[in-house]
Amino acid sequence: MSAPRTPLRVGNASGFYGDRFDALREMLTGGELDVLTGDYLAELTMLILGRDRLKDPSAGYARTFLRQLEECLGLAHERSVRIVTNAGGLNPAGLADAVRALADRLGIPVRVAHVEGDDLTTAYPGSLAAHAYLGGFGIAACLREGADVVVTGRVTDAALVTGPAAAHFGWGPGEYDRLAGAVVAGHVLECGTQATGGNYAFFRGADVRRPGFPLAELHEDGSAVITKHPGTGGLVDTGTVTAQLLYETGGARYAGPDVTARLDTVRLTPDGPDRVRIEGVRGEAPPPTLKVGLNRLGGFRNEVVFVLTGLDIEEKAALVREQMGDALAKSPPAETCWELVRTDRADADTEETASALLRLVVRDPDQQVVGRALSGAAIELALASYPGFHVLAPPGKGAPYGVFEDVYVPHGAVDHVAVLHDGRRVAVAPPQDTRILDDVPEPPLPEALAPGPVRRAPLGLVAGARSGDKGGNANVGVWVRTDDAWRWLAHTLTADLFRQLLPETAGLTVTRHVLPRLRALNFTVEGILGQGVAAQHRFDPQAKALGEWLRSRHLDIPEALL
Repeated sequence: MSAPRTPLRVGNASGFYGDRFDALREMLTGGELDVLTGDYLAELTMLILGRDRLKDPSAGYARTFLRQLEECLGLAHERSVRIVTNAGGLNPAGLADAVRALADRLGIPVRVAHVEGDDLTTAYPGSLAAHAYLGGFGIAACLREGADVVVTGRVTDAALVTGPAAAHFGWGPGEYDRLAGAVVAGHVLECGTQATGGNYAFFRGADVRRPGFPLAELHEDGSAVITKHPGTGGLVDTGTVTAQLLYETGGARYAGPDVTARLDTVRLTPDGPDRVRIEGVRGEAPPPTLKVGLNRLGGFRNEVVFVLTGLDIEEKAALVREQMGDALAKSPPAETCWELVRTDRADADTEETASALLRLVVRDPDQQVVGRALSGAAIELALASYPGFHVLAPPGKGAPYGVFEDVYVPHGAVDHVAVLHDGRRVAVAPPQDTRILDDVPEPPLPEALAPGPVRRAPLGLVAGARSGDKGGNANVGVWVRTDDAWRWLAHTLTADLFRQLLPETAGLTVTRHVLPRLRALNFTVEGILGQGVAAQHRFDPQAKALGEWLRSRHLDIPEALL
C-alpha cells in the first residue's frame, strides 16, 4: 500500500482582471506554496478582451499578468512554485508564447504549457466571444508532464485548483468525492480576498484594510484547510468561508465539467487561528453538457442624470420627462428607461443632500439615435426647464454595450487539448459518466424557535449576506452564526418575504435553496440583471450590494437573537 501523498498548498493571487498588482509577489514571499493560481476572467472580462482582439488579433489576454510575471517569474522559479492561470482569456497560446519570450529575455528556464479548445466563437456567428467552461484535466495533463507555468483560456474558476490537485494526487475522472472537495476549495479561493475578510458582512470585527490572499492545504482524500500566510491582514473563519461558498452559486448541486459538488454536504470547522477545515464533500458525475458563455455587442447606450434640488421634486421630474419625451419622439430609441432616485432630504444642510437624481438611460442599435439626439435634447433645456436645472455630466456620443447569455453543448462538441511545453498535444477525453442535473429535494427544516418577544430591527443584525451575478440572474446567500438564529431564519425568510423585503424582485422568479450544514439560505433571482452586467440594466449591474440591501431591511426579530 503506497504512502499518502503530502498535502498540496495552493494559493490565489488574483480574483479578477485588475486585482491587487502586488499580490503575486506577496504570495510568493509570504510563506510556503506549491502552486499559485490567478483568476482573471469574468463574463464582463471576456467582452473586454473580445473588443481588444477586434483591434489587435494578437491581443485577447490579460496583459497585467505579464507585467506581474516580469517581477515574479524568477521568484517562482527559485521557490519551485508552479503558476496556473486563466489569464490567457481569448488567446491562451498567445500568452504562453509571450511568457516564453519573457522567460528567455530574463534568462529563466521555465517550461510553459497551455490549454485550448474552449473557443467556440466560429460556431456562433454574430458573437464577439463564445467560450466553453472547461474542467481541470487539461491543466493536470500539463503539470504531470512537467510544466512550470500553465496558461488557460476559459475554464471554470475552480479548475485552477482541481487541475493541480488531480495532477499531484493522481486522481482520475471518476473520483467524484475528492474532485468535489477540490472544487469547493477552488470556489473559496477563486475570488481572492473575499475569503479572507474582503466584502465581508461582519467586517467590523477584524482589521480588513488590506486582507491577505487565501490559500488551501489540499489533502488526498479531498478535504482541505483554508488559510492565509502568517502576518497578513484580514481573517479566515467559518463566516468568511461560508460567505464565499454562497457567492454566485444556487442550489445544493454545484455543477462543473468534471464533477457536480454537493454543497449540502459541506462541513466547515475551525482548525486554529485563521484556519477553516472543509470536509465531508460529496460529488456526483457531471451533467451531460458544458456551459458556453456567449458575449456579443448589443448596441449603443447613453445616459444623462438630471439633478433636482429642493422643493417639488416629483413635479420637476415630470416636467423634464415630458420635455425630453417630446424631443426623443422625433427619433425614438429602442429602449428608454427613467429612474428617480430620492437621495434628497427635507430641510437639508448641504445642497447635495437636498438633491435627488433623475437618470435617463437610452439604448438603440444605431449610435446616432442615442448620441447627438440625446445630448442635443438635454443640453437645449439648460435655460428652459425646471428651476436649478443642471446635470451631473453632459451625455456623450453613446458607447457600445455588451450582452451575455449562456448556452449548453455536449462534452463531445469541444476539443479539450493540453499543449505541452515541448509542443506535444494531449487530447483530454470527455467524461464517460454523466448525470442529469435535477433539483435536490428540500431538506427538513430545524425545529422552529420558541415564540417570544420580538423587536423591529434590520436583518443584518443577525444574518450575513453575499450576492453576485450569473448572466441576467442574481443570487443572494444569507447565513447566520448560531443554531438558534438558524432555527428562526429557516422558518422566517421565505421566498415570499424576500420579495416583500426587496420590492424590485416582486415580479420575478425567486427560488429559495436550503443548506442546513452551512446554516444558510441561497436565493436566486431570475432576470433582475436583464442581459448581464455589460448591459448595465440596473443601478448595481452585478448585484454586488443586493445582499446588503436585504440586510438593511427591517423585520420582526426575536429579542433573544439581538
